Amino acid sequence: MKKISLILVVFLLIFKTSFASTYSSDPQIFVKELVNDAINKLSDKNLSKEEKANFIENLATENVDINALGLYTLGELRKSADKSHLDKYQKVFEKYFLKTLTSRLTDYSSSKFEVISAEKKSSNYTIVKSKIVQSENQPEIKIDWRVYTKNSEKPLIRDLIVEGLSLARTQKEEFSSILNSNNNDINILISKLKEFLNN
Repeated sequence: MKKISLILVVFLLIFKTSFASTYSSDPQIFVKELVNDAINKLSDKNLSKEEKANFIENLATENVDINALGLYTLGELRKSADKSHLDKYQKVFEKYFLKTLTSRLTDYSSSKFEVISAEKKSSNYTIVKSKIVQSENQPEIKIDWRVYTKNSEKPLIRDLIVEGLSLARTQKEEFSSILNSNNNDINILISKLKEFLNN
């Protein structure tokens, strides 16, 4: 019985790995493959809205450093907050981030995307420059991707700079405003995020 269970576990691991989306470890190619994959899925008329949302959530969970983003957007409070509060915040932040991401990406399902260049800032970071090409429905949008490359085999997205505006920094400022108005009470921020999720 134990042998059968072991074989089943190994089979499931192989099955899961063989169907998981794997992207290049080169930051520039990684971003291109990732975005093209997302656009193809979002523009697929055979997929339901729920299937598209699930795909984007899985894509983000695997390829965006959501944990690091959550800590960054919390600001200095991350250093003094109690671990149990931090854990609660991180769980709610992940749901908040994924919901925000899926709602925004549907606007770009028919967009043409181009990667322009990549600039290695350090052994840990590469900035990949790209743009959404101008069309009848939208202007050209420049997007820089901050790709974390500490693990050279598994790049992760840590920020998007859209037309010079860092989305991570903007989110940090919004959260800071909530915290400053509420005596730096992390529970108030968690409640605000939960309100957003319930709407």
